[in-house]
Amino acid sequence: MIEIGKVISSKPGNIIVLLDSIEVFERNKDRLRISRYVSIEDGNNSNILASIRDIAAVQSPNADTINYTITCSPIGCYFDFDGIINFKQGGVNLPSPTEPAYLPDDDVINSIFSSNQNFSFFIGKLSNNDSIEYYVDGNKFFGKHIAVVGSTGSGKSCSVARLLQTAMQIEKGHNKNKPITKNTHVIIFDIHSEYQTAFSLEDDEQFHLNVLDVEKLCLPYWLMNSQELEELFIESNEMNSHNQISQFKKAVILSKEKHNPGMTHINYDTPVYFDIREVYRYIKNKNHEVISKNDSDGHKPKRQDGSLVENPDTTYLDEEIVFTATSNTKDNKATNGPYNGEFERFVTRLETKLSDKRLKFITAPVKHDGMAFTTEDFDQLLQQFLGYIDQSNVTIIDLSAIPFEVLSIVVSLLSRIIFDFAFHYSKIRHTTGEVNDIPFMLVCEEAHNYIPKTGGAEYASSRHSIERIAKEGRKYGLTLMVVSQRPSEVSETVFSQCNNFVVLKLTNVNDQSYIKNLLPDNNATLVDILPTLSAGECLVVGDAVPLPAIVKMEMPSPIPSSSDVRVYDEWNKDWVNIAFTDIIKRWRKE
Repeated sequence: MIEIGKVISSKPGNIIVLLDSIEVFERNKDRLRISRYVSIEDGNNSNILASIRDIAAVQSPNADTINYTITCSPIGCYFDFDGIINFKQGGVNLPSPTEPAYLPDDDVINSIFSSNQNFSFFIGKLSNNDSIEYYVDGNKFFGKHIAVVGSTGSGKSCSVARLLQTAMQIEKGHNKNKPITKNTHVIIFDIHSEYQTAFSLEDDEQFHLNVLDVEKLCLPYWLMNSQELEELFIESNEMNSHNQISQFKKAVILSKEKHNPGMTHINYDTPVYFDIREVYRYIKNKNHEVISKNDSDGHKPKRQDGSLVENPDTTYLDEEIVFTATSNTKDNKATNGPYNGEFERFVTRLETKLSDKRLKFITAPVKHDGMAFTTEDFDQLLQQFLGYIDQSNVTIIDLSAIPFEVLSIVVSLLSRIIFDFAFHYSKIRHTTGEVNDIPFMLVCEEAHNYIPKTGGAEYASSRHSIERIAKEGRKYGLTLMVVSQRPSEVSETVFSQCNNFVVLKLTNVNDQSYIKNLLPDNNATLVDILPTLSAGECLVVGDAVPLPAIVKMEMPSPIPSSSDVRVYDEWNKDWVNIAFTDIIKRWRKE
């Protein structure tokens, strides 16, 4: 190692080294750069590894000479036992002034990166030294939640695609695992339809990709829990919403019990089939209900023909009743039911939702034979989401065409079902003393769109479902990769549970400050370099890394379809005519 100077100031997170001479600086200028490393003796037979974050030239007070100082942040300490490097993050004993500082040899840095055989997952090469490859602990990286953040154009989509391709051993469009199908399970919420091209390989590569867009996705309403159903069909800000909820809940449970007679303990949240049109009829009947007030009639609902509705709970599900008119005459006394006229807007809303063709994948999905999905098809629906129909390593949920008003509900339903599957499968494995052997990773692209830090009731269900995964998912083999260009706008609960960060260029001051507060104290100063990163460069920090570093990732192959339009080049081409009819047909879904 080359000695370069002495410590002149030492305090937590900030060590200043005075270089021995201007010649030392000139000779080693290529290695004395921001984010490169310095080794400092701590007086206890160990060395501190620190990252350079500032270089300054200071004129001597009594001479015309210039002295150079470097300010660095301690990362960890290492011991050299007969050429074997043992590195430990954190736990640094600060050096005393006058302790010598060195430029560590590349073999020392390489030894630190390879000091643990678990560091086997390749991320990229160090930006400031491309001779050093950067590896992380794959189990700690994918076994804990990951945050991938960066401003627009920083290379987020390419970085996510590259990480996942490396995990699946896809290299330059080739599947290294063929003909074997590995046990990799990744589900991507793709909000801009970018990732299909990144995982679409030639047929002879024997790599199966499961893409579910709005045309293929089947999300029957009966899979929803109470929160999701109410978010879809009930306006929480209406004065009588509590009455809407009570009667809607009653109708849903009645319909579930009717269609699943062999099941016991059915409740509002049980994922079994019910008929939403029966629920619609029930609410409509309640809205028009007229009840006989004659003692001899038992105060039962009364039809227009004078007959009584003997069992309203079941009859209201099956038929739309025409009720008698209200009357105060002695023999035909009849008055409005308790909810008569109160559900006008509720009935209209139900009718509108059920007739909306954009929501058919929720309100009226059908199987290949044209029949509706029922309770017996639950396993088929699960296999669709989890990629088990054709053993797909990657399932892409294309959310680009999902109506915005149901985006939160769709994300909530899918993430909750995936969590519940992982939970119950893990519990079955635990009964035999084993752990979950089919772990899943859920990639939340553009997470700020459906798990925002702030927002109204329209985001409640998706935020609740994904926050639950963030807090509990790891125990059941379910991890998150949260991707966002605005980390400061994403749920704090989700980000606070992330153990590993891949941070690309961030230009927004609020986002920089937010990420700085999330990182461990000894890494926070690295955030200062984020605005200067180039596309594809990233700061990698977390439990899985040997030490934080600025890394240059290779481009994925194939690449996601996220490239920016070359506007000026296109403007300089000849006029391009448009086939408006084709666009309008697609717009109308014809």
